[in-house]
Amino acid sequence: MANKHMTRAVLAVMAGVAVQSPALAGGIERGGYNIDLLFDPSSVAVESTATFVMPDRKLKNVQDTSGTTPVSLNALGYSDRADETDNYWSPRIGGKVGYENADCMFDYSQPYGAHSNPGRNWAGAYQNTETKINSDNYALTCSYRFDAGPGQLRVIGGANYLEMDGFKERLVLAPELIAGAGLTGNGIGRLDLAGHGWGWRAGLAYEIPEYAFRASLVYFSEVKLNDVSGTVDLTNLPSAFNPLGGMVVPVHGSTAMPDSLELKLQSGIAQDWLAFGSVKWVDWSQLQTIPFSNDALGQITQLDLGYRDGWTITGGIGHKFNEQWSGAVALTWDRGTSQEYGSLSDTWVVTTGVSYSPTKNVEIKLAGVLGWMSSGDSSAQVADGGIIGNEATYSYDNDMVAAISTSLKVKF
Repeated sequence: MANKHMTRAVLAVMAGVAVQSPALAGGIERGGYNIDLLFDPSSVAVESTATFVMPDRKLKNVQDTSGTTPVSLNALGYSDRADETDNYWSPRIGGKVGYENADCMFDYSQPYGAHSNPGRNWAGAYQNTETKINSDNYALTCSYRFDAGPGQLRVIGGANYLEMDGFKERLVLAPELIAGAGLTGNGIGRLDLAGHGWGWRAGLAYEIPEYAFRASLVYFSEVKLNDVSGTVDLTNLPSAFNPLGGMVVPVHGSTAMPDSLELKLQSGIAQDWLAFGSVKWVDWSQLQTIPFSNDALGQITQLDLGYRDGWTITGGIGHKFNEQWSGAVALTWDRGTSQEYGSLSDTWVVTTGVSYSPTKNVEIKLAGVLGWMSSGDSSAQVADGGIIGNEATYSYDNDMVAAISTSLKVKF
């Protein structure tokens, strides 16, 4: 029988391990949604976590297939290789208050984000030169638990407010061709966007503290971004090549960040040993193309995604070494959300973490990740009845990814 007092120490480092996997998930997910702090047995707890992720995706054999002009970017000397990804931070801060059988937590996080930056000198520049997406999420989640059989059943519910913004730049016309016509401009077009919306979450959890057992199933709703607005900036393109050249055009559209369902399990398996695992589904396939229009001119541009649903599976084991130190190791598989178009392939990562409690009120966690992103290639595909990804083809090998996470929790 597992000692129920080992639960706090081992679960502390498990939280540090668990924060890594979503930061490496598919689509544009980074930190994802996380309500683990809600289960902390303390009456009051505050936790801050920062994760630094270092993906190293390299593209090769790049060919300009856009047909934008008779002269391809390859023929103009643009590189057939590119470093696509940039490093990024994924922060989270939250607080939890419990009274008798009720618990509530508030947290700020950046659940979604992306930064693709292959640059302006690769042969796929007509597809993308730089894309960046940011998010800020504010959530309130509460639960109430009551006795049920040998343990307690917990009912979970809450809401979140999500703000998103970002931009995409791509080459509309090679500057060499603009200069050849005796005109000026770097040929870059830029789309800037921002939107916001509300979502909710609901779930159930069953806990048997004597066995360090917990099973939880939580659904996170989609967040509808019904009023995404921004501009298309073509001031770097002469009007001789495009009727909108030299202009900044306001645009608007709508989309939704996907809903998800996550099952988490854990149980003591021996004195001071704990096994844990999770399965998560995310409805990324609803994001195929996102059109943006001007009231007077109609559709101006669109974002091409072409995703499939995401699945993330994690399994691991934790151990309490003594009253101050605990450790855990986990293996995670994330199914890539790219299909024919894109480079979001399957990812396998190993995560190790330690938790140190200098006093009963303070926990310090450190976790590290090392993994690989599987190889593949990108070409045109059908999405929403049209063709996307036909501006370039490329391939990529198995690439490395690493991350490190630190966390501080104070509880009373």
